[in-house]
Amino acid sequence: MMNAMNVPSKRSTLERRLDMLILILFSILFIMCFIDSICSGIFINRKYWYLGLTSDVEDQFNPGNRFLVACLTFLTFVTLFSPIIPISLYVSIEMIKVFQVTQFINKDVKMYHKETNTPALARTSNLNEELGQVEYIFSDKTGTLTRNLMEFFKCSIGGVIYGKGVTEIEKAAARRNGTGIEEMESPAESHEKYFNFDDDRLMRGAWRNEPNPELCKEFFRCLAVCHTVLPEGDELPEKIVYQAASPDEAALVTAAKMFGFFFFRRTPTSIRVRESHVEKIGRMQDVEYEILNVLEFNSTRKRQSVICRYPNGRLVLYCKGADSVIYERLMERHNPFKDTNRDHLEYFGAAGLRTLCLAYRDLDINAYEMWNEKFVQAKSALRDREKKLDEVAELIEKDLILIGSTAIEDKLQEGVPVCIETLAKGGIKIWVLTGDKLETAINIAYACSLMNNGMKQFIINSDTKEIRDVEDRGDALETAQVIERYVAERLNESLRQAVESEQTQTGLELALVIDGRCLMYALDPELRGTLLKLSVMCKAVVCCRVSPLQKAQVTSMIKDGAKKITLSIGDGANDVSMIQAAHIGVGISGLEGMQAVMASDFAIAQFRFLTDLLLVHGRLSYLRISKVVAYFFYKNLMFTLTQFWFNLYTGFSGQRFYDDWFQSLYNVVFTALPVIIVGIFDKDVSITNSRKYPQLYKAGIENIFFRWRILIIWAISAVYQSVILFFFPIKAIEEGKNSSGRMLGLWDAGTMAFTCVVVTVNLRLFLACNFITRWHLISIFGSILAWFIFAFFYSGFRNPLDKQGNIYQVIFVIMGTWYFWYAIVLVPVASLALDFLHEGMRRWFAPYDYHIIQEEEKIKGVERDELLLVESPRQAPEQSLELTGLHGEMSKHTGYSFDSPCFDSFFASQEGVSMSQRSYDIARRASMRVSRRQSSDLGSDSPPPGHNSLI
Repeated sequence: MMNAMNVPSKRSTLERRLDMLILILFSILFIMCFIDSICSGIFINRKYWYLGLTSDVEDQFNPGNRFLVACLTFLTFVTLFSPIIPISLYVSIEMIKVFQVTQFINKDVKMYHKETNTPALARTSNLNEELGQVEYIFSDKTGTLTRNLMEFFKCSIGGVIYGKGVTEIEKAAARRNGTGIEEMESPAESHEKYFNFDDDRLMRGAWRNEPNPELCKEFFRCLAVCHTVLPEGDELPEKIVYQAASPDEAALVTAAKMFGFFFFRRTPTSIRVRESHVEKIGRMQDVEYEILNVLEFNSTRKRQSVICRYPNGRLVLYCKGADSVIYERLMERHNPFKDTNRDHLEYFGAAGLRTLCLAYRDLDINAYEMWNEKFVQAKSALRDREKKLDEVAELIEKDLILIGSTAIEDKLQEGVPVCIETLAKGGIKIWVLTGDKLETAINIAYACSLMNNGMKQFIINSDTKEIRDVEDRGDALETAQVIERYVAERLNESLRQAVESEQTQTGLELALVIDGRCLMYALDPELRGTLLKLSVMCKAVVCCRVSPLQKAQVTSMIKDGAKKITLSIGDGANDVSMIQAAHIGVGISGLEGMQAVMASDFAIAQFRFLTDLLLVHGRLSYLRISKVVAYFFYKNLMFTLTQFWFNLYTGFSGQRFYDDWFQSLYNVVFTALPVIIVGIFDKDVSITNSRKYPQLYKAGIENIFFRWRILIIWAISAVYQSVILFFFPIKAIEEGKNSSGRMLGLWDAGTMAFTCVVVTVNLRLFLACNFITRWHLISIFGSILAWFIFAFFYSGFRNPLDKQGNIYQVIFVIMGTWYFWYAIVLVPVASLALDFLHEGMRRWFAPYDYHIIQEEEKIKGVERDELLLVESPRQAPEQSLELTGLHGEMSKHTGYSFDSPCFDSFFASQEGVSMSQRSYDIARRASMRVSRRQSSDLGSDSPPPGHNSLI
């Protein structure tokens, strides 16, 4: 509970900027209405006799009360100019986002984990575009970067190291240093799940011949007794199954079994262990230990203790936990190998192993009974029970005798180093926040390519001789003061060196390593600013020995202090606070339950899937949503400005330029579908090149596509086009005559101008699109056609929608003049000329990065991206085999653009393949047709005819 946080409500940064844009549009609306209403009060005058402004005219047009005229006209203009507020924008964006998560993210087989049958899962659609702007990733280590498949690998008992294996971290360190290392494989008989130990000195009872066999016996009994594991199945070593709270516990109990101390039965008050080789080699006996108390592990205590009674009446407390808490509670005497064991811990940490210290204490029965009374009282307390239990535990967990330490290996997940390197190239900074030792954290950082020898490292560690000496004196206040002073000095010195290095050594990368105790003081308000300045200058940061609350505090420091977009990723309950604190929380569905997934915004099965989630889905979502918002802003502003210019011609009277139904259906029907299609399917480069060039992701970090400069360019375009779209049709109407020789009127001008607006706004999308498909063409020209169909029916008959008959036969009248046909051709061309010139100049003289890659794709040709869709998250294993193409050719059906089951007919018709009932079978057959066509076209570098990159 100490590490819990309130569940936040998350909105993307782009949505917040959109709110600001809406406020700006409201301000523009108010300014336009205010100007026109003031001008209306000034303009109105009885000298314009032809307006019929007599004394009995209604108040809105009564020159005798100009103030009232201005007020009433203001309300008229609010109604007239209200289309400038894009109400349908929010609906369109939500439709686009839902489609993106349901059809693209959730069905992308590149993020489908076959071993666990786990697809990616977007638990919210609010943060799609936020995935394309992440600058900081905060990652847990165990189960996130590693597999969370623990194996007992080495140990230290009585100052002697046991175990001959070589870890992946040691191999990576040897390669990094350019030295060779001899790898020793464990014999097959000692291989078992959770156990990968090789040392004949301890196996099969050989520990009896060691210099300290009694301590070895205590070590094994501590492993077999001090835990909360539940055994299931037959009580045989080869058949029993251990149900443990964590893989570490299962590994330790399995190790005890392999060493001859087989835990096979648990009752509420006892544990039974089958001990081998205790009396003599080969002899086994079942021993029952009475469990009196269990002092459970939590993130604050960082240790677990069990008080048990031997059959002979001996009363023992066994304790295991982090070295930092165990060493604080050791007896000053009777621990001769304390320093040796500390060296062994550093060695294990350097090898990337997870370490625990084991200790015990013999208890006096009278002292125990007095303590147990306090324990029972604390356990029955109704308030602050956890706090009181911890306080009581402190009374008995002291004067411990060190037994030794364990070292457990947790291997890296597949593809983690490549993923981190790729994300770093995209401008993303990655922090590792772990509870492991400093040496373990550093070596994991090296192994996963987070840190390298070329980096300048700043290490702030509380495990120094000065601090240890103060701790040995037992004065907690003095210890805190010394650590605080040390942290302040190290932070200031590191910041000074970082600034100097940045000024003198161009391109030098920095890394910061800090442990939890130092971080506790560094996060104080006095030092927080210094830590923030130093950390943002570093490419990589590793925080070790940190609590869940500290993970959340570090995340909030960057989120709120540096104002950067953050992503936290973890797999366990201890990562929930960090996941909730970040802008985006990603949960890994691993072996530590579903707490992280349930608290997350997106869920994936492996860390390496972040590459596709960010560089592909996130980047494209940001690009698409940015374009949709800017386009809505442009088309509504341009449409409203034509009304504004018209009122300059009408004495600011509030007269409509367009029919009410034209204005109502403008955003809903005539311009709605094309922008949604762009928001769903548009992409700048192929998916393959999105992964190949992660530098493209920097555009989202720098917010290149939704900065105010971009919106100003769209606004300039809207102003320019509104002038063209209003004055050209007005000029045509002034000069034009209908077939009977009469002059064209107001509604003729409005209908002609509205036709030009619909054509221009829809054609403008062609310049905005990077990727034009059949669906773009259908939506754009279909929207234009929908306007003409509506105009024919609405204007061709007398209907109740047009009660005054203003529009009756208007469309046929203006279509009977050559002015109309010239207008719908020349006006859109003149309107789009400025945008065309701007796009051309941009590509020639100041191209974006994706412009250059588009040229490369144009020259080399683009192959269809080989990605798949997961048809059902709960599919059977046989279905997943068929889905991934293991029964035949690899399917080309992807998680992007048109690649969803509803577009199978398009794929089939595109490649000349008849329609099938199975969506993945259609794509597979289509891809086979493409492959045959490509193989027959030898010597040609260009893609075959009709072949498009559909993603």
